[in-house]
Amino acid sequence: MQHMKKIPFWKMSGSGNDFILVDNRRGALGAFKGRRINRFAATVCTHRLSVGGDGLILIERPAHPRQAHFRWRLFNADGTEAELSGNGGRCAARFAYLRKIAPAKMVFETLAGPIRAEIRGTNVKIQMPTPQSLRLDIKIPVRDKTYVGHFLNTGVPHTVLLVDDPATAAVVELGRAIRHHELFRPAGTNVNFATVQTPRLARMRTYERGVEDETLACGTGAVATALIAGAMGRGASPMTLRQQSGMALRVHYRWDGRQFSDVFLEGDARVVYTGEMGDETLFT
Repeated sequence: MQHMKKIPFWKMSGSGNDFILVDNRRGALGAFKGRRINRFAATVCTHRLSVGGDGLILIERPAHPRQAHFRWRLFNADGTEAELSGNGGRCAARFAYLRKIAPAKMVFETLAGPIRAEIRGTNVKIQMPTPQSLRLDIKIPVRDKTYVGHFLNTGVPHTVLLVDDPATAAVVELGRAIRHHELFRPAGTNVNFATVQTPRLARMRTYERGVEDETLACGTGAVATALIAGAMGRGASPMTLRQQSGMALRVHYRWDGRQFSDVFLEGDARVVYTGEMGDETLFT
């Protein structure tokens, strides 16, 4: 078992996505560098055996201090490093604000580019990167049936299936098949199952790449769902998206018929508890 010094952490929930956050600006992770961080993340994110979470977020010194207040690194529950998470980004922003790392209006660096955020109590609103690669009406053959999906990269790749009722959707089985489908290789895709109830309200469930399971909420998935509904003429800004957690995310955007701009994600980001990780956190 890897010996390590105690590592302070916060557990936070962004509308149902739970994350482990560590202030790593002064090297709190110590010897965990390179690929060892990936293994560390996968271990501590394991529910019931360790802290448990949908991802590990590290707050680090920015590469460009004059342009950003901090840099973040996000590791999925399987240990892979991700470009962006809408709910994780909102948790990171509130963590930085509460720890006095950044003011209420801030900018932080991600692999998807700089992200702007604003804190209002437990509510956090972040500006998302410009969405890319919109593709509507993609035919996706899975075994003996063909599904119609819609694709958009909102910082990470997402496919949206519009269904009659997300509650009855085969989120894990079908989501896993589409996530690894040859149409979306090599990066793969997250998969959202959504129903648009009104132009400003939808319900959705998400199979998340990297977690490799359904999660209770997905920020980038909410953005993809709202924008795709808008592009299809079925949605309007702002759109509220009810998550499997029962909580809601709100997506603001502009759509000129060709491209999206001014995309924002807004929702709840709460501190669940704080603690310290020690030797026994690593159970392998």
